[in-house]
Amino acid sequence: MTDSDQKKKIVITGDRPTGPLHLGHYVGSLQNRVEMQDLYECFVMIADTQALSDHFENPELVARCVREVFKDYIAVGISPEKSTIFIQSKIPELFELTSYYMNLVTVARLERNPTVKSEIQQKGFNESVPAGFLCYPVSQAADITAFKATLVPVGEDQLPLLEITNEIVRRFNRTYDTDVLLEAKAVLGKVDRLVGIDGKAKASKSMNNAIFLSDSQEVIKEKIFSMYTDPNHIRASDPGKIEGNVVFEYLNAFFEDEAELKSMKKRYEQGGLGDVVLKSLLNETLQKLLNPIREKRESIEESEIMERLEEGTNRAREIARRTMEQVRNAMSISYWTP
Repeated sequence: MTDSDQKKKIVITGDRPTGPLHLGHYVGSLQNRVEMQDLYECFVMIADTQALSDHFENPELVARCVREVFKDYIAVGISPEKSTIFIQSKIPELFELTSYYMNLVTVARLERNPTVKSEIQQKGFNESVPAGFLCYPVSQAADITAFKATLVPVGEDQLPLLEITNEIVRRFNRTYDTDVLLEAKAVLGKVDRLVGIDGKAKASKSMNNAIFLSDSQEVIKEKIFSMYTDPNHIRASDPGKIEGNVVFEYLNAFFEDEAELKSMKKRYEQGGLGDVVLKSLLNETLQKLLNPIREKRESIEESEIMERLEEGTNRAREIARRTMEQVRNAMSISYWTP
């Protein structure tokens, strides 16, 4: 594939501004985004509207975290010169497109989505799930298709959401006899699912079981040394289990010397390697990764954040506006030229 062919491909991705980003985001998507911005046209969305679907009672948190997520993006290497970083709620075309898509998917189909079902259970909505939350996959479909994106960096748990997007694309094109909308493919992260530091679920902002990109050196060390290992591995000489050992899960994701890690696993299983040694190695590994990210994050001028976001949002809105003209024409509802 030539550089010009690659540049034709469009990537979209993003995050909900409900808290700082963490190592799960880093290995699941952020690393991919940094690499892809040199190859493709990339759009990175701060999904504040989607965040309000389950944080509607705390809009101040969402508004505050817009800035924090932007700083995390810049700190890991996402560049406003290479990627279009924008705020979802400031592009009204996305809301219009969402409303048209709502007619192309059933409530039953949304309720069957395993990702949504899992999140509804996790958030304790039961029978009181907000309509906005149930329908957020439709909004996501609008976000992806408004920019004609064909590549979407996601975690494996997000694949069912992308499937709904492609179903909507096919139904729209078939219903209105057009090819204006494009299907998208997933780009999976280097680590499918980073477990939380408690070992009970995946790393999550809402469960506060993650190491955040903005955590201090002291907090990172404290979290690492509280990690679950093997409760039967009391002494270094005791044989230990690798499976379910959170420290090894993180070393698998972040320690680069595969041969040395393989040797350590063998020693641990046979007996002769203590948990303190492993946690110290993980602490050294993560501090080396996160120190420059934290330093870059702290150097960002607060006064530049909204200026950069406004520039990116204006650029993104122009693209979405052009797509909406094509959508309205396909639907025969473009009554006059604005």
